[in-house]
Amino acid sequence: MFDKIAFVASSVAQAQDALARLTDRYGQCEIHEADVIVALGGDGHMLRTLHETEKLSAPTYGMNCGTIGFLMNEFGEDDLPARLAAAEVETINPLSMHATCHGGTMHEALAINEVSLLRAGPQAAKLRISVDDKVRMSELVCDGAMVATPAGSTAYNYSANGPILPIGADVLALTAMAAFRPRRWRGALLPKNATVRFDVLEEEKRPVMADADGRSVRDVLSVTVRSEPSVVHTILFDPGHGLEERLLQEQFT
Repeated sequence: MFDKIAFVASSVAQAQDALARLTDRYGQCEIHEADVIVALGGDGHMLRTLHETEKLSAPTYGMNCGTIGFLMNEFGEDDLPARLAAAEVETINPLSMHATCHGGTMHEALAINEVSLLRAGPQAAKLRISVDDKVRMSELVCDGAMVATPAGSTAYNYSANGPILPIGADVLALTAMAAFRPRRWRGALLPKNATVRFDVLEEEKRPVMADADGRSVRDVLSVTVRSEPSVVHTILFDPGHGLEERLLQEQFT
């Protein structure tokens, strides 16, 4: 049972109004003492909540007070304890990003959806791609490239014509944005335990930035991406509306 509930809300008015009503009705618990965390907002707020609570054992249940809400459940004030008790459990692992920048500085971040490299100037990026220390593409000229998880495959990855991955699939999607050479390269499916390295070629002429779920690093020289099995996010969904069902629905709309 989830007796202790911690509500966290985005700054938008709709979410703040929902926070006031729900805490008045069900109370409010300190997040570090909670049995469950209820996130009120959209997918962006859900991602922030998952990142901020990744060291806590409590699962997260999202209620949509935003726009898309792919990771969220339908908002409703009634019978919340019963909804939480009946919820389906999904567990996902994030990606880890290790970026090396000019001057030798290192940046690390975790990404639940994707790690992406994007051109940061007027000219296309030029990347070399290695998988498990073997060069698989010596030169990719593109607007950018990304590695996406199954949970994130319907987000930026799908907009870039990448594949939607079943939530239980032990694979990652490697997808290019506006590939120029090789012309219209469609990307690749990689084992979940693969390590992907991007080396930026002609970095002075063609600067590149890296992004992990909205946390950006500029002037990168190389970026290594791998799944991070030591971090597990537990998300709750209403019965029949879990990630697997949502991924299937997305492919038929």
